[in-house]
Amino acid sequence: MLPKLANLKEITKNVFDLSDENEYNLHAKIVKRIGDTLMAKEFRRFEVDEYNRKVLRFLLLYFNHCKEAEEIFPEENYKIHKHIMLVGNVGVGKTMLMQVFAHYLRVTDNINAFYNVSVTEMINYYKVHNHLDKYTFNEQSGKSRFNGNPVNLCLNDVGLNTHLHFGVDTKILVDDFLYSRYELYMNHHKMAHLTTNFGVTELKKAFDYRLTDRFKAYNIIDMDGESRRR
Repeated sequence: MLPKLANLKEITKNVFDLSDENEYNLHAKIVKRIGDTLMAKEFRRFEVDEYNRKVLRFLLLYFNHCKEAEEIFPEENYKIHKHIMLVGNVGVGKTMLMQVFAHYLRVTDNINAFYNVSVTEMINYYKVHNHLDKYTFNEQSGKSRFNGNPVNLCLNDVGLNTHLHFGVDTKILVDDFLYSRYELYMNHHKMAHLTTNFGVTELKKAFDYRLTDRFKAYNIIDMDGESRRR
């Protein structure tokens, strides 16, 4: 029987020392159980295989501020202070992976907890409100103007909707989001992770050159394999 996510809230520390392999295995099991719970609506299990096993280990260490994360892909020079950008073809499990970790970080009351938002959701918000404040400085949640409450986010599916959408140039909106979030990262260390079906070359072609230089602030992680959708 799959566990309910609420039943996992017994662990309440902010970050954990996962250099202890026993502690790491405990948290890996929690991540797997959360994945299974999220996949249960499709009558499937969360698959851990050759294509995502090392990525899962990296993310689990990364979100708990464990320097050992930087040793998982030594050839890539990933750093735990950078954002995450998951790159891969449609269906390889990028968004699901970030959904799993969003739940895991909330369950463990981790200070790196983030909210998932899709490009489509952001576009729809903009069409109603004519601004992106909710996903950037979040000033409207503050008690007074310029007293915002920005949060950590993951913007999913960058690249799928970079076109005109009912008169809205979605590429401009994504540009604005990335500029604002870079400022929030530099000034407040609020993270903005990304998932995208674009490769690095496509990203450089699609976005302003000033933005592509700021992609240096990301751990760009390639996810291989075929589509997991059935």
